[in-house]
Amino acid sequence: MASYSEIAKQVIEAVGGEENIQSIAHCATRLRIMVHDHEKVDKETLEDIEKVKGAFYNSGQYQVIFGTGTVNRVYEAVTQLGVEGSSKSEMKKEAAKQGNAFQRAIRVFGDVFVPIIPVLVATGLFMGLRGLLLQEQVLQIFGLTPESVPENLVLFTQVLTDTAFIFLPALVAWSAFRVFGGTPVIGLVLGLMLVSPSLPNAWAVAEGNADPIYFLDFIPIVGYQGSVLPAFFAGFIGAKLEKWCRKRIPEALDLILTPFIVLLVMITLSLFLIGPVLHAAENGIFEAMLFLLELPFGLSGLIIGLLHQVIVITGIHHIFNFLEIQLLENLGANPFNPIITGAIAAQGGAALAVAVKTSSKKLKALSYPSALSAFLGITEPAIFGVNLRYMKPFVMGLIAGGASGFVASILNLEATGMAITVIPGTLLYLNSQIFGYLIVNVIAIGLAFVLTYLFGFNDKMVDKK
Repeated sequence: MASYSEIAKQVIEAVGGEENIQSIAHCATRLRIMVHDHEKVDKETLEDIEKVKGAFYNSGQYQVIFGTGTVNRVYEAVTQLGVEGSSKSEMKKEAAKQGNAFQRAIRVFGDVFVPIIPVLVATGLFMGLRGLLLQEQVLQIFGLTPESVPENLVLFTQVLTDTAFIFLPALVAWSAFRVFGGTPVIGLVLGLMLVSPSLPNAWAVAEGNADPIYFLDFIPIVGYQGSVLPAFFAGFIGAKLEKWCRKRIPEALDLILTPFIVLLVMITLSLFLIGPVLHAAENGIFEAMLFLLELPFGLSGLIIGLLHQVIVITGIHHIFNFLEIQLLENLGANPFNPIITGAIAAQGGAALAVAVKTSSKKLKALSYPSALSAFLGITEPAIFGVNLRYMKPFVMGLIAGGASGFVASILNLEATGMAITVIPGTLLYLNSQIFGYLIVNVIAIGLAFVLTYLFGFNDKMVDKK
């Protein structure tokens, strides 16, 4: 077994040597390398290095998949060999210059929303647990009924499940200011202003229990509870305005005037222009997504389940975070999650079939943990390390993903949260849907395994590779 120092040397050599490395960083599972000359990178040699589960080029970087824990040790060994590391934020700035405009826009969108996802995941788990504990069948075990549950206990659960979505604009504006170079706390306050209790509550207005305030008799002013796009663009413009002010306001007055000007200008723009326009656009996007999800005969699940992992390859799947947030906010449930769960589980099933069928010890050692990673909701090791390398397993996974998505749509499954799938995702279905959710995963994994084992893989592919 090669040492981490030896693996580091092999990685450096495969990417064209130390002189070809522009910068290097790592995330939870991948070593991210920016190079001066892409032609000098030997991708096949890179993929054959021990412990490497896959390598691909995306967003201006060569991303080498090692997995959690291993990547930290490899990165440390690389830097000990004299290669200068850089922070992920520094690498993002370099990578931001590469790719087309659409790729750069999606990358920025992801940078804003990724830090928010953990609290939304936690909120989804709270929703799932609340749904379990307040089920009539569960309450009966303790001799209780829904009416006998103390009101204070219900109130406590609402604090857990509602807070993140009530103040979602504050989280989005905070993150947008951070990404675009402003002062995050100014963004936080701006976001809180968008959901101020002094404004008519957006949900109350939607339910007909409150009326918007009309400015100039035609501009509706409401709070933006649960809204995303107005806060995102308010954060983007606000951060740019703050940087513009700091360059022009004398240092002695900067502390006082800059926050004053930014907040005054931005809350005015947000309430009277940005908010009304983008809220309408947001509703349009939501209605389009809802149209797709409501296609009859399970077509929505078939289409999304079939194509989701193809979109993951392109790296623009972070856009789905916004859509899932909108679904949870408007419907109180997430019908998108069970569909993509099947697509993710299917890639794990395909990788598992490769692991079982191959006689290559190295491929087995790569495929088994890659399949497990997919069953925990992360498909990159399975896709780039195994399935896409031999192509047919990936296609079989897509077919199984479409079939399981079709079943998820037919069963009308809806998650209580977002961002976790397959095994961890079970926590989002701790209600009467749990058996349907298990059926979807069994179909995805079983069908992908059978198709790959029978038609999608043999060891001749390894020899040919």
